[in-house]
Amino acid sequence: MRKGWVPVALTVAVACALGACKKDEQAAAGPQAAQQAAPAPTPETVVAASVSAMGVDQLRDAANTAYNDNRLYAPPGNNAMEYYLALRDKQPGDAGASSALSDLLPMTVIATEQSIAREDYEEASRLLALIGKADPNHPALERLKASVASGESKLKQQTETQKLTAEEEAKRKADQLKQREEDQRKQQEQQRQQVAQQEQTQREAAQREAAQREAAQREAAQREAAEREAAQRQQAASAAAARPAAASTELRAISQPGPKFPPAAQRAGATGSVQVEFTVGTDGNIASARVVSSDGTRQFQREFEREALNAVKRWRFQPIGQATTSRRTISFEQ
Repeated sequence: MRKGWVPVALTVAVACALGACKKDEQAAAGPQAAQQAAPAPTPETVVAASVSAMGVDQLRDAANTAYNDNRLYAPPGNNAMEYYLALRDKQPGDAGASSALSDLLPMTVIATEQSIAREDYEEASRLLALIGKADPNHPALERLKASVASGESKLKQQTETQKLTAEEEAKRKADQLKQREEDQRKQQEQQRQQVAQQEQTQREAAQREAAQREAAQREAAQREAAEREAAQRQQAASAAAARPAAASTELRAISQPGPKFPPAAQRAGATGSVQVEFTVGTDGNIASARVVSSDGTRQFQREFEREALNAVKRWRFQPIGQATTSRRTISFEQ
């Protein structure tokens, strides 16, 4: 509900700029124009008549909308402070209005100080009236009033002594507006950086979590494969132990893992085949192995031969009566 204060700064800046222009035009028009100018708002008059005329439900809806839209204390006649103040006048016991005003007061104090700093005393006086109506005993009220009075007096003296030309005054206003725009740009950039940093942190956390899940899945798969292989070996050993020893030379495979496809060859889409001659010892293990021939993509033949030999050397057979030599062709296909 309170997010997005940067747009509020822009709203207040524009309102302050308009207020400053109005103040300077009145000063330039002379004493007669100053006498005809509207009196400074007071806690009794700061809430617009159109706001005071609204009903309780209208005020509550308008206040919530203004709060969500970051129209916290500006523009005059259409901001959360005025809506909540009017709502509190109509329903003094409304806890929601009192709570919202308590939250808005510190921000309104800051906005008043900023208006004083840029010599926008008309806007500062309006904000002071809002603070005075919200909390007549607010500890910052007298200090801010004194600052406004001092600033107005100093500005009046400067105006009387310097007699700024129209060009000089226009340049001063342009500089103020430029500074406000620069402050706004810096605030927006800081906010973008904070959002980007939060998003990056969230992405990194999600990546770490995904990596941990993947590692756990790989570990579980490896453990399951190892358990299956151990069970197969145990089953083969039990079967071999249960059978009487025979002098058969027939090769019966227990485990024949396939070769690893060379990554470079796989990326290149290469294929090939390797004929391997191997000798199985009486215990069923590979006693020796050699490449008889190979074909396929010439660039990767050596890698195919190496992986074929590595695969054959891992093969296991049932024990036999005597060492037996055989040949097999191992293919590498995509």
